[in-house]
Amino acid sequence: MAREARGKRGDRIRESSSASGRTYPRTARVGALLREVVADELERVSDEDDRLGLLTVTAVEPDPDFRHATVLLASISEEAAEGLEHHRVRLQNAIAREVRLKRTPLLRFVPDPAIEAGLKVEAALLRIQRPEDQPHEARDTDSAAGLGHAGGEAQGR
Repeated sequence: MAREARGKRGDRIRESSSASGRTYPRTARVGALLREVVADELERVSDEDDRLGLLTVTAVEPDPDFRHATVLLASISEEAAEGLEHHRVRLQNAIAREVRLKRTPLLRFVPDPAIEAGLKVEAALLRIQRPEDQPHEARDTDSAAGLGHAGGEAQGR
């Protein structure tokens, strides 16, 4: 669904909105576009520079004034961080070429905190063991003591 509004000069401006009726923020739209451009250019650069192999751009978060943008990556080694800093200008040139913005944002590369948080949650879940996940020795001891499954009770009859 699209709405029309009038700009300062009276020209029509189309604002896109989601199904819920809220407008989709411009920074989020620009961030999604920047993510595509940076990911495409990183793919081209990684063919030339082995330090940048297997990098995944998870998001790009531009500042509201679009002077700076933070590129979130699934993981960054120190070697990859050096390569990204070395090719930062090339990535910014790709943005200037492909995206029409008043200013080209200065890029900063950081690991995605959501990935790290997900790994912590996964590790916590792995530490929690359900009874059927216990080692075989523990289950055998419970069965011998009559604490096992219904099968142990049936043997006593």
